[in-house]
Amino acid sequence: MCSFNIPPIVLQLFLLLFLASPTTACTDEEKRNLLQFLAGLSRDGGLATSWRNNGTDCCKWEGISCNGDGAVTGVSLESKGLEGPISPFLANLTSLLCVNLSHNSFSGGLPAELMFSRSIIVLDVSFSRLNGLLPELPSLVTTDRPLQVLNISSNQFGSEFPSATWKVMKNLIALNASNNSFTGHIPSSLCIGSPSLALLDLCYNQLSGDIPNTLGNCSKLKVLKAGNNHLTGILPVEIFHTTSLEYLSFPNNGGLQGELNGAHIVKLSNLLTLDLGGNSFSGTIPESIGQLRNLEELHLGSNNMSGELPSTMSNCTNLKTIDLKINNLTGDLGKVNFATLQNLKSLDLMKNNLGGIIPESIYSCSNLTALRLSDNHFHGEISTRIGNLKHLSFLSLTENSFTNITKTLHALQSCRSISILLIGKNFMNEAMPPDETIDGFQNLQYLSVQHCSLTGRIPIWLSKLTNLKTLELFNNRLTGPVPDWINSLNHLFYLDVSNNSLTGEIPVALMEMPMLKSDKPAIFWDPRLFDLDLLIYAVDPSKLQYRINSDWCKLLNLGNNKFTGMIPQEIGQLKALLYLNLSSNNFYGEIPQSIGNLTNLQRLDLSNNHLTGEIPAALEILHFLSEFNISNNDLEGPVPTTGQLSTFQASSFNGNPKLCGPMLINHCSSVEAAPISIISAKKCSSNVIFVTAFGVFFGVGVLYDQLILFRYFG
Repeated sequence: MCSFNIPPIVLQLFLLLFLASPTTACTDEEKRNLLQFLAGLSRDGGLATSWRNNGTDCCKWEGISCNGDGAVTGVSLESKGLEGPISPFLANLTSLLCVNLSHNSFSGGLPAELMFSRSIIVLDVSFSRLNGLLPELPSLVTTDRPLQVLNISSNQFGSEFPSATWKVMKNLIALNASNNSFTGHIPSSLCIGSPSLALLDLCYNQLSGDIPNTLGNCSKLKVLKAGNNHLTGILPVEIFHTTSLEYLSFPNNGGLQGELNGAHIVKLSNLLTLDLGGNSFSGTIPESIGQLRNLEELHLGSNNMSGELPSTMSNCTNLKTIDLKINNLTGDLGKVNFATLQNLKSLDLMKNNLGGIIPESIYSCSNLTALRLSDNHFHGEISTRIGNLKHLSFLSLTENSFTNITKTLHALQSCRSISILLIGKNFMNEAMPPDETIDGFQNLQYLSVQHCSLTGRIPIWLSKLTNLKTLELFNNRLTGPVPDWINSLNHLFYLDVSNNSLTGEIPVALMEMPMLKSDKPAIFWDPRLFDLDLLIYAVDPSKLQYRINSDWCKLLNLGNNKFTGMIPQEIGQLKALLYLNLSSNNFYGEIPQSIGNLTNLQRLDLSNNHLTGEIPAALEILHFLSEFNISNNDLEGPVPTTGQLSTFQASSFNGNPKLCGPMLINHCSSVEAAPISIISAKKCSSNVIFVTAFGVFFGVGVLYDQLILFRYFG
């Protein structure tokens, strides 16, 4: 995440400025320039009224600071709701030192007069919707400018990042240009023109090319961030000459490569954060990393790293985060003594080739909040000592070879803080524990026990999980009915029990799920946990648009079981459903008319059942439906030729020989193909028979059963 830290020297400067008490009123010239700035705005957020109410001395106006001589030294108008262009008249304030216009909604660009001012030392226009080009060095400017802090982050600047500008910025200490759309290369002139640079943040742009070796000229550089760009090549050796570096961050560039040189990296003895994740680095993690005693965050995930974790990692006792996911790491974790890492909060080793048993020393990391070991080759039983992790909130052990699910659950119930538990693709062919003594998961919100081929029934201890929001039990061999207590889980909005052998009719209790009936948004856990990119591997990768800040999909998936009976009329109560899958069961009867109540439905699968009758006209009002499948039933009559259903291909209707329509082999007559009346599909069909045969008008009564929804994390 990009952040902007103002150096202490600048904070001291702010204090001097804003504690100054002017003894003289501001001059008419100063006042005139401020009013010119105000006049250029299209919306002033009430600033004009505020200034008018505070008299004629502009030193007493809101957001304005002056020195003892009455000269304006500071303009601090952040988050004032200002709109319109920034007037260059501010630059006419000859004693102006600090300008903060951040968090407004300006239009146009940043005036060159402000960037190249002869007095301004702090200029912050972040989060202000500025666009266009960043001012390039004017030919008239030849002498050095005093600017020390420039924050233009989180705007809409584009085109090539300027290079000549920095030639007159010898005093620049902090430059934050993150979260824009700058293109081109990182200027090689940056550290040549600004040797005092301590903070350089260029992340979240569209910069490309190699990292310039001239960055090594910034001997005072402490923060270097250029993640989420399109940089390529290797880390130049010269970067490791900047021994004052505390943050070295180049994640998610993809094209950065090479091996980490242990002799070079050890020179960065002050390093707090090393973030090179999401690139193409290869080789092993050097043993010398253990000499980085100040290191707090290590991010090397999503690269091509290989070999074992060095035992010297135990020496990095300040580590809080270790992210090594999605690499080719091998070996046994027992080489690392995790007991020395008492500050460790997050350990992510997902998707490697690590094996053996989980070392007991991990259970000594008492501050651990997130542990992900999924998609490796770990085996054996989970130690009861895992209960020592009292702060553990996220645990993923998915896709290993762990055994004894009963012991595992009993051990984990001591982890009172756990809210996300993913243990699927383990415990193969064991029995689902029916043990009612399983307890203690009062904070659990997400439980996934899928792809285990577990036998038994849906256990009653799940009814104790009163905060549960997502329950995944798919791809097991569970039998018996869906229990009636299911509607007591008041927060459950995602239930997937597909690909089991569950029997019986759909219980009415399932139609009374509070969150599936309510429009209340399905918001998930502690957002801090999403640093783990949980969605990528915890659920289907195709579901990634449902990310952290959006509501989650409300889903009911009963597909591929042995359910029988008619689809209950009450299914129309589940108005919040986005995804309903009742496919591959033994349901019979008609699709109910109450389907029209499910106006949020995006995916519906009723395929491979024994449904009869015509397609309800009510389906046509489901305007958000993007996936639809009623194939392999015994439905009849014309497929509606208007509305959403007319957009689906033949595969959505195949296996219903009595259906007809323009997308099917079996075409309807011209009259039959007319759009089905929303009032009564069967009455319309009767009218067709009357016109073509006997000319006798008769009506056929209509009975609509109920419909079903289907929707994935899209």
